[in-house]
Amino acid sequence: MPGTGDTRNRYRRIVRFAGWNLAVTWWFELFLPRIGLAKVAERTRSKRMLRFARRFRVLAVDLGGLMIKVGQFMSSRLDVLPPEITKELEGLQDEVPPVPFPAIRTLAEAELGAPLQQVFTTLDETPVAAASLGQAHRARLAPLAAADTGLDAVVLKVQRPGIDEIIDIDLAALRRVAGWLTHVRLVSDRVDARALVEEFAQTSLEEIDYLKEAASSERFAADFADDDRVGVPAVVWERTTRRVLTLEDVTAIKITDTEALLAAGIDPKEVAPVFASVMFDQLFTNGFFHADPHPGNIFVTPVADGQSGIPWKLTFIDFGMMGQVPANTRSSLRQLLIATASRDGKALVAAIRDVGVLLPSADTTELERAMVQLFARFGGMGFAELREVDPREFREFGLQFGDVVRSLPFQLPENFLLVIRAMSLTSGVCSALDPAFNLWDSVEPYAAQLIRDERGNVVQDVAKQALATASVAWRLPKRLDSLVTSFEEGSVAVASPGLERRVARLESTARRLMSVVLFGALLIAGAVLQANDAVFGTVLMVGSIVPLLVALLASRRIP
Repeated sequence: MPGTGDTRNRYRRIVRFAGWNLAVTWWFELFLPRIGLAKVAERTRSKRMLRFARRFRVLAVDLGGLMIKVGQFMSSRLDVLPPEITKELEGLQDEVPPVPFPAIRTLAEAELGAPLQQVFTTLDETPVAAASLGQAHRARLAPLAAADTGLDAVVLKVQRPGIDEIIDIDLAALRRVAGWLTHVRLVSDRVDARALVEEFAQTSLEEIDYLKEAASSERFAADFADDDRVGVPAVVWERTTRRVLTLEDVTAIKITDTEALLAAGIDPKEVAPVFASVMFDQLFTNGFFHADPHPGNIFVTPVADGQSGIPWKLTFIDFGMMGQVPANTRSSLRQLLIATASRDGKALVAAIRDVGVLLPSADTTELERAMVQLFARFGGMGFAELREVDPREFREFGLQFGDVVRSLPFQLPENFLLVIRAMSLTSGVCSALDPAFNLWDSVEPYAAQLIRDERGNVVQDVAKQALATASVAWRLPKRLDSLVTSFEEGSVAVASPGLERRVARLESTARRLMSVVLFGALLIAGAVLQANDAVFGTVLMVGSIVPLLVALLASRRIP
């Protein structure tokens, strides 16, 4: 438990570190270019980035807590941060020192309300994993609990003592830094730093609530209940509290342990596309996804009879960091994926705008042109192929369109941080499994399925609208007949010599309208379906001629 002095010192160290590095960045990246010394900034940039990463690594390992999480996030941002930073921070998770077991025992026994030797027959005091917020120990349930749950080997996950207070301090420091960043236009034009910190805060607070993690684990398992590609450990609810979580021990082959995979007869190159597909299902279909899919949280478990045609499954653990994609955002992400797979630069920019990465006021004409040329030159290449491209080509492209990209009002939407993290880690894991892995090979078939789904939705929407309009058109003559009857019975006191002729015209117009609606619905549905079912699509298109002829003949008979 941190004392008052430790609390103040921790806060000051974080704020002082951030303030100094922001000042250095302002001096080199903003001030020097303004006075004509941009080359000085460029010449020293690599060394400065490496020095920053090393100092942050020392700070994070020393302080622990959320600083480890911040470092892990930076190490996954290969798309934004330079390799000097990501490379230096990529091993940060492995450097977290474990908490001495007596402190873990004290907290666990207080939470479970019983001595650990009564709850477990054996308990390994050496942690199998030590993370920034908690650590895990292997154990075996006591006979009675084992009989009730049907489990024997389990993993006991226990929070680090005092982690609640540490998180509060770290969040206070991060909020202070975010306040500074709101005054830096280069940052504030593209991201709401305060909202980003609040999203990070919400995720972190949820991650130390093990009851929520247990519920997320069961929800994730339900999403993949009928999918034998995915495995999830069972929760021992009787031995779970907010600070202690007991799970089935599902330890198997670490997903990036290629030597162990090959020894088990599993080709790592076959694992990569399956893993990518499972992550796509979470992000684009389920809308509930594992936001921390680093190699330590995924096992490859051999199975005797895999119904999916593969003799193994992917077993996910650690559901403390989960993300949700709202339906509207999920739809935009699906369109983004489809546009990417189709190499459609214009559609890609539109999807980026819909997701919220671009402000609505942005003029995207030049960006669309840049995306079209980008797809034309580099579309479809895997990471291995891109490494073989002459660096001068990338430099030329950057010079041509760099100003365009920098001038656009990009922003990081709220609730998007975890999506970026999940996709970054997915790409990294797939590349570790297969250095020649081409993400296009996984994106294209998945996008093709999304296109088929979207077409089905279009047909359904057209059919619903056609039926609704046809229903109105079908009921209209009956309503007109009723109106005429009312006139004939004298219940409506209106006299008009040409009324019956006008009513006849309305009836004919209504029937013609219904025929035109049916013609359009059948024609559109046939055109959409023809790509997947040529026979049925052609039948619908030919059948649309019938209501068209009816409409034409009806128009000739109108008096």
